[in-house]
Amino acid sequence: MPVSPALADAECSDLGDIVDAERFPLHEPDGPRMRELIESCRARLAETGSAVLHGFLRPAALAQARDEGVALAHKTYFSSRRVNAYFTADDPSLPEGDPRRVFMDRTSGFVTRDVIPADAIIHRIYVAHAMKRFVAACLDEARIWEYADPYAGLVQNVMPPGTQQPWHYDTNEFIVSMMTQQPEAGGDFEYCPGIRSPEGENYGEVGRIVRGETRAPINVITLQPGDLQLFKGRFSLHRVTQVEGSIERHTAIFAYSKKPGVIGRLERTRQLYGRVSEMHLEAEQRLVRADNLVD
Repeated sequence: MPVSPALADAECSDLGDIVDAERFPLHEPDGPRMRELIESCRARLAETGSAVLHGFLRPAALAQARDEGVALAHKTYFSSRRVNAYFTADDPSLPEGDPRRVFMDRTSGFVTRDVIPADAIIHRIYVAHAMKRFVAACLDEARIWEYADPYAGLVQNVMPPGTQQPWHYDTNEFIVSMMTQQPEAGGDFEYCPGIRSPEGENYGEVGRIVRGETRAPINVITLQPGDLQLFKGRFSLHRVTQVEGSIERHTAIFAYSKKPGVIGRLERTRQLYGRVSEMHLEAEQRLVRADNLVD
């Protein structure tokens, strides 16, 4: 039985019809079960940079989210290009083998927020105060904000068989995602926790990873439909391995920020979504880097 239609209401504080409230009592932010859950997430994020909440959605909501994702998939912008882990152009002045000169095939696609209906399960989750309050608590932040970016705040990542996301970093310090459809094989999430920091890029170790010379620092997660993942992707190199079989991999990505007004970088937006807006052009002119890391 489908979940009753509802708009993505920013004033909504209860996701009880969508989220398994027994295991994840978002409606009781100060209750003992919620405090225990938050402490567990904080500990996992501190230790490994990732916290996975299995079975976050109620079965009916998960089924609806999957169906909505399948219906949205035809709106996906696909691109196939060779990129490095930093989404920067080649620099011949750098030595061969430098990770900034190691280019990999990226063959994934995205459905952007502006075409995701307001009553979609993933949109309702993204804007809900209960969700933002929970994510902020797990990150030990007083508050977080939705992206101001008209495209990137909420996206559905669509990966048909044969596609992959190569090694990369996220623009934001953290990301929240939820799988809605699992492929038959492949599509594993691999990451190297904290391989770089604001103090340095650690090009030597990153180079060994992207050149395929070692797997020692790599963690592997096989996500299941309905799993919610909190991940510190700004400092952890990560990728999604090639999808195999006949079923697409669908994942909703909820982009929040520690400050309001965040807009994605111009060139990266163009690469990922195939278009930019006036907001992106204006934001690029005002850009002031928060750190000295290469994107």
